[in-house]
Amino acid sequence: MAARKPKVIVTRKLPDPVETRLRELFDTELNLTDAPMSREALTEAVKTAAALVPTITDKIDAELIAQAGDQLKLIANFGAGVDHIDVAAANARGVTVTNTPGVLTDDTADLTMALIMAVARRVVEGANVAQSGGFTGWTPTWMMGRRITGKRLGIIGMGRIGQAVARRARAFGMSIHYHNRKPVSHVIAEELGATYWESLDQMLARMDVISVNCPHTPATYHLLSARRLKLLQPHAIVVNTARGEIIDEAALADLLAKGGIAGAGLDVFEFEPAINPKLLKLPNAVLLPHLGSATVEARIDMGEKVIVNIKTWADGHRPPDRVIPAML
Repeated sequence: MAARKPKVIVTRKLPDPVETRLRELFDTELNLTDAPMSREALTEAVKTAAALVPTITDKIDAELIAQAGDQLKLIANFGAGVDHIDVAAANARGVTVTNTPGVLTDDTADLTMALIMAVARRVVEGANVAQSGGFTGWTPTWMMGRRITGKRLGIIGMGRIGQAVARRARAFGMSIHYHNRKPVSHVIAEELGATYWESLDQMLARMDVISVNCPHTPATYHLLSARRLKLLQPHAIVVNTARGEIIDEAALADLLAKGGIAGAGLDVFEFEPAINPKLLKLPNAVLLPHLGSATVEARIDMGEKVIVNIKTWADGHRPPDRVIPAML
């Protein structure tokens, strides 16, 4: 007699190949509407699922985990970031949490460079003028941006994505600097030609471009505070493809409006999906709807990692992408 398949509940619509494979392997309940689950629906899900597959739109906090049935043993997150999951509360209840690291690295790094270029060269401003019929002819002093070759890039968070950004930026002729909890290995630092700054304040004051690539944790909430944002030079650019909560969004909007810095490229927002109304009106802010991992390849790779984590757990082994509180 075949073993009973574990019940898996998926909170959002995933790519078709991923959903199909999930149905083949497990007793899977899909979200065909792709609407975010309500709190009530999430509560019912944790009461009946053996494995829950949430996304960033789901708040899996201690209160929700406390209502889970004894059968819930795995939260297989579809995504690398787990700041929306109380990992400590899950572990305390005997629920394993996994994520999908690594597969988002290149896509997020690509988008980071795209935002740097878009802000520096005023690409969105120019496109808006052209598409609205406002282009009346070339002039020597109109719509001037800045070249990025030779500029100093300060990376906050030198993990997989930060290093991938550094490699791309170096190919554009940028000088690489970074702030991290600890320096990267000598081999990586030499490969990237990267300068380590123990003091974030000192690095911010000297950079032309700042790229935020660290995870959101209690320690990084408003890491770029109003005080720190004021340390930036007037020609500086800030790009964030990590988590919106890392930057004081209201302070950033005020600084941009006053010309305190040259521009910002944001793929994430502090109160996502809501965006500070001031940012929406600023021509020097390039705003994207959280596209960091939005490639066909990345989303399928994410789903495959979810499947591997669930299958490994279902087979009685430790999932390869287990997240423990000490990792955060």
